[in-house]
Amino acid sequence: MTDSESKPKTRAAPRDPQRSTGPQAADDVVQVEKHDYTALTPANAPRRQPMQGFDPEYADIVDYIVRCTHRIWDERDVGLIDTHYTHNCIVNYTLGASHTREQVVEGTIQRLAEFPERRGMAYQVIWNGNDRDGFYTSHLVCGSGLHLGPGPWGAPTGKRFVAWTIADCMIFENKIYREWIVRDSMGMILQLGLDGDAIARAMAEAHVGMKAEDIGTSERALGQTPPRESCDTSIASSDMEADIIRALHAIWNRRMFGGVRKLYSERATVTIPCNRKLYGPGQIVGHVIDIMAMMPDAEFACDHIATVPASIEGGMKVAVRWSLRGRHKGYGRLGAPTGKPLYMLGMTHMHIVDGKIVEEFMLYDELALKAQTYLPR
Repeated sequence: MTDSESKPKTRAAPRDPQRSTGPQAADDVVQVEKHDYTALTPANAPRRQPMQGFDPEYADIVDYIVRCTHRIWDERDVGLIDTHYTHNCIVNYTLGASHTREQVVEGTIQRLAEFPERRGMAYQVIWNGNDRDGFYTSHLVCGSGLHLGPGPWGAPTGKRFVAWTIADCMIFENKIYREWIVRDSMGMILQLGLDGDAIARAMAEAHVGMKAEDIGTSERALGQTPPRESCDTSIASSDMEADIIRALHAIWNRRMFGGVRKLYSERATVTIPCNRKLYGPGQIVGHVIDIMAMMPDAEFACDHIATVPASIEGGMKVAVRWSLRGRHKGYGRLGAPTGKPLYMLGMTHMHIVDGKIVEEFMLYDELALKAQTYLPR
């Protein structure tokens, strides 16, 4: 009998986990860094934190995310989606969303057929919240495999790929009720030798009825006013999180690109889409400017932030879900400017030591951005 079956409960609408009273026993929760999968999910592990309503095999929220992902995707127990997602769960992507549990089941089956040998290796899980109000998790995964089945990208190529994904989940009593997923789709396409431009056009055509203007525009500055110097830090649960939000606001919204050198260590490495690596503040500044050159009126928003201690590696691990909204006014990886509105859903995992970022994974879906340039007005 599961915890949720042990006594009847009336589910109240959970509060947003980012506004909860804080994580429960964070120091006792297992961390993914440097642990083998078998150590992360041992059999009959005792509960390491309160998990009311969760199946008894889950010792803590990290165990839940790592174990159920492995069971669904690697062990192919797709039916577990029925007990791990609500019937009306919303899964958000850069371009579109699904709105039912059955769509999650269908999409999982189709992707397993397209990439039957895919394996997703848990790299880290950063979380906040509690079992009373709900948990929020951010799961960084390194996926690898072979393209062996037909799918929306065409006939199988038989080629191998390695690509990063981050999935953010809101969870209450064993069920995910909202999710955001960012995959490095363009990185996969390039490794498979496919035509990213043609696939982006097909994606735009598949979104029947959607127009470019539906994406909306930036409000970085209203009329003749400059961008705000201050920003909303109400989602922060610590001074460090508030400082990170302020630093990102200064860099992205106020265009104070020199702030990168204050935020990043001289030895920092950043992994970005298409398996590219940036080394040191100079290259990181260049990447920020490249993005802003494509959409120079873009407005940055920090939508969620969570922090856990890096007990083995030292320092803190921070997950940020963010977005950029602007117009395609400049040249760059998306080609010649089209003037179309762009929406970039981004997720970042940072490792901060002595107040500076030493490693980061910054993901956004470049393929979905390219598709937006082909949407009709």
